Amino acid sequence: MSDDIKTVTLAETQNFLIYRAEEPDGETTYHVELGQVTVHFFKEEWEEFLALVEAVRKK
Repeated sequence: MSDDIKTVTLAETQNFLIYRAEEPDGETTYHVELGQVTVHFFKEEWEEFLALVEAVRKK
């Protein structure tokens, strides 16, 4: 990761990691590391993803 990008770990388990990055252009992005796969979200996408996960939790 670039020194210009500030990251904050939001959650971490033995196998998974979620962190937020403040990009140099001011954009906030969210990253979910799932083993060999990393999924990247812009803020609006992240909020939609959280709503999706919450819907699954309620079932």
